[in-house]
Amino acid sequence: MPDAAAEPGTAAARDAAEAAEEKSAFSHPAVDPDSTAVYGDHPDQVIDFYVPRGAEGPGGAEGPGGAAPVVVVLHGGSWRAPYDRRHVSPFAGFLARRGLAVASVEYRRGADGGDGGDGAEGAGAGGPVAGRWPETFDDVATALDALPALVRQHLPQADARRVVLTGHSAGGHLALWAAARHLLPDDAPWRIDRPAPLRGVVALAPIADFEVADKLDVCGGATRQLLGGEELFAERRPYADPALLLPTGIATTLVQGRADVDVPQVVAEAYADAAAKAGEVVGVTLLEDVGHYPLIDPAADACAVVAEEIAQLAW
Repeated sequence: MPDAAAEPGTAAARDAAEAAEEKSAFSHPAVDPDSTAVYGDHPDQVIDFYVPRGAEGPGGAEGPGGAAPVVVVLHGGSWRAPYDRRHVSPFAGFLARRGLAVASVEYRRGADGGDGGDGAEGAGAGGPVAGRWPETFDDVATALDALPALVRQHLPQADARRVVLTGHSAGGHLALWAAARHLLPDDAPWRIDRPAPLRGVVALAPIADFEVADKLDVCGGATRQLLGGEELFAERRPYADPALLLPTGIATTLVQGRADVDVPQVVAEAYADAAAKAGEVVGVTLLEDVGHYPLIDPAADACAVVAEEIAQLAW
C-alpha cells in the first residue's frame, strides 16, 4: 500500500523534495578561489576572487566589448556563523566558468552560543544567532566600498564599472540592502550620497521584506535576531529592511522557486509589491517545482536560469 504522506502535494513530499535539493546543492566540493583579499582586520573580512574562464558566457571569457563584468556574490545561511562563503563557492565557480569575474564576500555572522552583537537574542540555548548588529552591515558596506580597488588588483581581466550584485536567501537580503544604501536614514553610518554604480541586482530567494518574513518565522526568527530582538526590531527596521528602502533606481530581479519552503514566494512578492507602490518595477522570475537550494546548485537547471538573469544585466 503506497505511503500517502509521500504522495505529491503533501507536506511530507515537499519536505522530502527540499531535503533532496539541499543535499544536491551541498554535495559539490568547495571551489578554491584564484586569490583572496582582506578588507579589514577581522578574519571574516575577506573577499574571494574567481577569474573568468571558459567560453560559456556571451562572447567567451571576456564577453562583448572586452573585459568581463564583475558579479559580487553574498552568501546566505540566515546570517548565522555555521554558514560561510565556502558553501556557495561551487556557485561562484559556476559563474566564473560562464565568463564572469566573481567576487565572493565574507562578512561577520551571528556567533554560536548566543553572542550575536549588540542586543541580539540567541536562537536557543547554545544555538547560532542570526547576524551581528551592526557588524554584518558594517562589513557588507565596507567590502563594497573597497571593491573597485580590489578588483583592479585581483581581477585585471574584469571591468569594475560593470558590477552586478547577487545573493542567496540572507545574502539576497544583503544584496538588496547594499543597492539601497543611498536611501538609508540620514543618521545611518552606511548611507552613501548617491546610488551605487551598479548594473543591477539579482536576488535569489531573498529575505526581502522583514515584516512578512517575521510573521512567517522565516529561518527560525532570523530577521528579528538580526535586528537585536523584539525590543529593537521596529526601531532598526528602517536601517535594514529592503522593503522600506525603495525605489532604488537600480535594475533589480528576484529569482524565486515556487516550491521554496525556507523563504516562501510571498516574501519576494511583498518586496515587488512595495517597489510597485514606490513607482519602481522589479522583475520577478518564478520557477515551477523549484525549492530554495537549486538556485545556487550548479547541477540544477535553476542555476542556469540564475546565470542568464545575471548575464542579462551584466553584459
